[in-house]
Amino acid sequence: MKVLKWQLALILLLAAACGGTSNQADQQSVDQEEATADSRSETETKNILFFGNSLTAGYGLESQNLAFPGIIQQWLDSLQLAYRVINGGLSGETSAAGKERIDWLLREQIDIFVLELGANDGLRGIPTEETSRNLQEIIDKVKAKYPDCRMVLTGMMVPPSMGGDYGKAFTAIFPTLAEENNMAFVPFLLAGVAGEPELNQRDGIHPTEEGHRIIANEVWEVLQPLL
Repeated sequence: MKVLKWQLALILLLAAACGGTSNQADQQSVDQEEATADSRSETETKNILFFGNSLTAGYGLESQNLAFPGIIQQWLDSLQLAYRVINGGLSGETSAAGKERIDWLLREQIDIFVLELGANDGLRGIPTEETSRNLQEIIDKVKAKYPDCRMVLTGMMVPPSMGGDYGKAFTAIFPTLAEENNMAFVPFLLAGVAGEPELNQRDGIHPTEEGHRIIANEVWEVLQPLL
């Protein structure tokens, strides 16, 4: 009888041990699947680089998240789209300075590139041929590093005070570059914002938070089909 009880106890012990091993294996499997899913999620997240000047950087705003790239990140998140916005805006940036700075930002994988430069060139009266050449070199660097990168160019204009001939030549830079490089194109980044006092800060140049929301809409219409 004692032998029978001992055998029964041994069977129960073995069953418990096997059950524990099974549960442990199941838990390990779940943990592994979760880790794989997290890794897959990180791998599948794509980067959008907004490369520009103070308009991209959100000059004068309380937070860079209130600038149009940050607003677009909010929309991407709300739609559960696996994209991460990189704000590469720098106040005062010219096309020549951007040409030198872009290499540093290209160290990270870029899947969509949004180029917003040239406004400071126009305000300084830099020859349009020089601006066009610098922007093309930036585009060429991105293409060389990431051939499959999708690209967007934003157009810009200069105030009438810069002169009619210069203004026309400057405005023509952007659609020409977009066409030659097969880039998606935003005709005028500040459409609906430029010249509207209530949508600009005191300097009359840099948009308010509401102004940036209008810009975000302009850019989103062009960007969304690329996602």
